[in-house]
Amino acid sequence: MSVRSAPLRWAVYLAPPKLVRTTDLAPDEPCRMWPPTSATLIYGQRDAVLVDPLMTIVEVAALCAWLAGHGKNLTTIYATHGHGDHFFGAGMILDRYPDARLIAVPGVVEQMRRQAAPESIASVWNMRFPGQIPEDLAIADALDGDVIELEGRELVVVPAGHTDTEHTTYLHVPSLDLVVAGDVVYNDVHPYLAETDGARRRQWIAALDGIDALRPKVVVAGHKRPGNADHPRIVEQTRGYIRDFGRVAEDSNTTLELYERMLALHPDRIHPGALWVSARMHKG
Repeated sequence: MSVRSAPLRWAVYLAPPKLVRTTDLAPDEPCRMWPPTSATLIYGQRDAVLVDPLMTIVEVAALCAWLAGHGKNLTTIYATHGHGDHFFGAGMILDRYPDARLIAVPGVVEQMRRQAAPESIASVWNMRFPGQIPEDLAIADALDGDVIELEGRELVVVPAGHTDTEHTTYLHVPSLDLVVAGDVVYNDVHPYLAETDGARRRQWIAALDGIDALRPKVVVAGHKRPGNADHPRIVEQTRGYIRDFGRVAEDSNTTLELYERMLALHPDRIHPGALWVSARMHKG
């Protein structure tokens, strides 16, 4: 079988929850945990592309061991968006795979620079994850075009606009009916809506509509409940949550009211810390 004729495959590594150092806790929250975070490997007979290379030293070391177990030549690391929990680990991976290239769309590259700036690391990331952030942070090269080629097949980069942050994207792999969604989609985890307003939530919903239009069979969320399937129904579930949040935020008067009403609507989603932070940003 030639490299070109070999079918692509995919696999997901899910980093476990991690403790966040913070005193801004919801009333029923004994401690803040960062939700499980996914990294996706798309691979052929010989080569591979890694999407969203995680954050902390410990989880990236485990990810590197997982990558080694697949025995592929890593050619590309792609960051779907510029939040640090989805790219701070890239430098460690590039140390292991020096011939690989880290890429992202230009808007994400600019956000990566802001997230990795010394003042951001000191005041945001090291405060929450002391001693856990790699020292050497790689910044992506800007992707030229919207296609990453892997053994003759296309991985298509799709702009999503403002979803849980600015300039987000997702990766569509037509030959696999696969969408690697980054944080455009959440799988049974409370989404992070702190950077949204009404217009930005409408952009987010439009991005979810775009994923549905592709009719994928598999959708990998950036954060997911361990053991959950990567089923496309999570697109509609995310859309419903965003609509609920906008409606409830309009007629809630306080952070606590918004938080408690959303919990009543979505009691089974894990990691409500993101909901508390989102309610804080909307109600003060």
